[in-house]
Amino acid sequence: MRPSGRKLNEPRLISIEPNVMKHAEASCLIKMGETHVLCSATIEEKTPPFLKNTGLGWVTAEYGMLPCATNSRTRREAAAGKQSGRTQEIQRLIGRALRAGVDRSALGERQIIIDCDVIQADGGTRCASITGGWVALKLTVEKLLKSGTIINDPIIDHVAAISCGIYAGQAVLDLDYAEDSTAGTDGNFILTGQNRLIEIQMSAENATFSREEMNELLDLAQAGCATLVAAQKAALT
Repeated sequence: MRPSGRKLNEPRLISIEPNVMKHAEASCLIKMGETHVLCSATIEEKTPPFLKNTGLGWVTAEYGMLPCATNSRTRREAAAGKQSGRTQEIQRLIGRALRAGVDRSALGERQIIIDCDVIQADGGTRCASITGGWVALKLTVEKLLKSGTIINDPIIDHVAAISCGIYAGQAVLDLDYAEDSTAGTDGNFILTGQNRLIEIQMSAENATFSREEMNELLDLAQAGCATLVAAQKAALT
């Protein structure tokens, strides 16, 4: 029995509310169970220096957790004067994932920054950030198309992410913190809407895993990401 009472292949309840911020180019509030992330987008009419005069655009991300997002207060990284290694790794992951779903030549020489701020954390914050970040990105691109700033849609496909793991000896989908903190194996799976793999992060936390178990987790992830893509589509209609 999972702590939440969910079935092994049952994801947490998901909701995506678009356009929740007044000043952002686009935004959404994504809730995956008790994990809530605010995703917003900003357009900059320039690219990083390494892309100057290439005709290619760029999508990048920044990630952070509010001090009281977890059950004990986390000190603001600004107060510490530097980002943690975890924060840097997660925001790079979000950027890589979102760029995989974009034709950067169609975007033109501009940059879209996706900010992902964790309001409440209960496991899977990077996965929620990627899934909600894609919605903010898509809404931003729609604005660029509507204004005539770009002609061709640079969005190639949906991008969504979900966690899977081996908990109490069984493969489970969409781990919450109670499962994530004690899982034998923990993995994050990032896929496109067409079930193409973007990235897999898997590690043996308390026990090694077999090839068969990895395949079982991938099957769960594909079904889970299909549910998330359906939620993305519903939020955009």
